[in-house]
Amino acid sequence: MNELDYFNARLQATISPMDYMRAKQKNPEKYFLIDVRNGPLHARNITIKDANVIPEQVLPNRLHEIPKDKEIIVYCWEVWCNTAAKVAKFLLEKGYKTRELTGGIAAWQEMKFPVSDRTTDDKVSDNCKC
Repeated sequence: MNELDYFNARLQATISPMDYMRAKQKNPEKYFLIDVRNGPLHARNITIKDANVIPEQVLPNRLHEIPKDKEIIVYCWEVWCNTAAKVAKFLLEKGYKTRELTGGIAAWQEMKFPVSDRTTDDKVSDNCKC
């Protein structure tokens, strides 16, 4: 793979917070955003507004909640976390159109985009597995 192929593939597989916000405003029904972060609940107490919280650890058992007719956008903690990339790969293998939100929730919060408090305990292990 040369550099051009790499950057084309990267752009196809990811979406920035700014691009996601613009795309979601234009076509709100097209996307299904998933917070796939693992780890302790107190560390996951904030999520992107309107995100569906399906941690990576429980996602295989909750595939029925993910629509096949929407573009799936997944995110995790930050650029150093690869959980969203693992989930994107898994969902692509299952036939979902999937992209990763670049920079995770850290980039989203840095841009001061809308967030919500989490209200449910999804009983995942405290081990992040990033």
